[in-house]
Amino acid sequence: MIIDLKQPIFSKIGEVADNLGLECYVVGGYVRDLLLKRPSKDIDVVVVGSGIMMAEEFAKSIGKGAHLSVFKTYGTAQVKFRDSEVEFVGARKESYQKESRNPIVENGTLEDDQLRRDFTINAMAICLNKARFGELVDPFGGVRHLELKMIKTPCNSDVTFSDDPLRMMRAIRFATQLGFFLEESTFEAIYANRERIKIITKERIIVELNKIMESERPSVGFVLLDKSGLLPLILPELERLKGIEKRHGKGHKDNFLHTLKVLDNVAEKSDDLWLRWAALLHDIGKPATKQWDEQAGWTFKNHNFIGYKMIPSIFRNMKLPLGEPLKFVQKMVLLHMRPIVLSEEEITDSAVRRLLFDAGDDIDSLMILCEADITSGNQEKVDMFLANFQKVRQKLDEVEQKDRIRNFQPPIKGEEIMRLFDLPPGRVVGELKMQLKDAILDGVIPNEYESAFQLLLKLAKEQGLAPKC
Repeated sequence: MIIDLKQPIFSKIGEVADNLGLECYVVGGYVRDLLLKRPSKDIDVVVVGSGIMMAEEFAKSIGKGAHLSVFKTYGTAQVKFRDSEVEFVGARKESYQKESRNPIVENGTLEDDQLRRDFTINAMAICLNKARFGELVDPFGGVRHLELKMIKTPCNSDVTFSDDPLRMMRAIRFATQLGFFLEESTFEAIYANRERIKIITKERIIVELNKIMESERPSVGFVLLDKSGLLPLILPELERLKGIEKRHGKGHKDNFLHTLKVLDNVAEKSDDLWLRWAALLHDIGKPATKQWDEQAGWTFKNHNFIGYKMIPSIFRNMKLPLGEPLKFVQKMVLLHMRPIVLSEEEITDSAVRRLLFDAGDDIDSLMILCEADITSGNQEKVDMFLANFQKVRQKLDEVEQKDRIRNFQPPIKGEEIMRLFDLPPGRVVGELKMQLKDAILDGVIPNEYESAFQLLLKLAKEQGLAPKC
């Protein structure tokens, strides 16, 4: 089978390889994506010989504009040229020790190099030498497996996953991204080797997990993680959401399946990775707050607050970033019930102002999450909630235009209060600021300086404070 490689860069690589007398192939993900007609910029090239020498000569042949990086420890080199990145490596074979995923590497043939790869769809190679330019080398049926939409390892799956347990995550990630299924023996080997995931660092796991999160339907990946037994080893808090408990014929929804539906709903509306994480974790506090009430049935009171408190430890354990992403996810989880409550009650300006104040610039993300949280099987109920949310959105726009609360800054700052009444920093200043803020949010005064100043004078007088002359 001959593949049409249209980019001039490939014939240039082949020309350099021919001049050096080396066999040279483009391999892996680039070949897979080329056959799937998916965009791919990163190009991996295997050389039967020295990949570093090949990269050096290729960079020289391009001349100006080529940037060469050599990684001698790994026997690889990278050449960046315009919009392309080409990674060169010598063909190799690998063997593993049980307690490490770092292989013992030896020089090898193309066949050795293809055999060491994770999945058949990633083990295809296209020759770049002039005599065989474009010839596909596919010893494990990768093309056929692309047609079948199947993820399968090129050699014994049990050995593949035991040697490098991260490949279990990669299998699930590819199945999720590509809409493929896991071949039966491949899936069984993941289940059999699931405990081996413990030797993989959280940093590497989270890279794969984030790629699952960024997929078109992230729920596919989490269902596979659950069925394979990896989920409780990676994210036990999510595993605890599973199941339905009944009393007197009353049951609650399966909060795990509900969460995955919310995640997919958010994914339809937003590419924001951290909003997707907020969707995944929005009900994480429910197992700890589940209670039976004889009148109300099953309740999960304050699960949003408990979830908010749980998230920092989840982020630390998963090696997720502890800065703005953490704060954003916490905010979304804490506030996700507020618009729902608003939609069920009479929508007052005061309640809307407070929601705008608490959500700030993240109000639009919060509304996406809350609308995604409507997962009832009763379409009439869903339509009613969505209609009510439209009223909330309309009210948010009206109040924001009128009162400018989204990026609220107090008209009078603490420094001015201290200067005006000759006060030190402390409780009194804080209480005056809080009273001014509440007055604006409750609609007692407009969000403007003069009204706030007059109210400040009145409040200060009630506390026996007089402005300096």
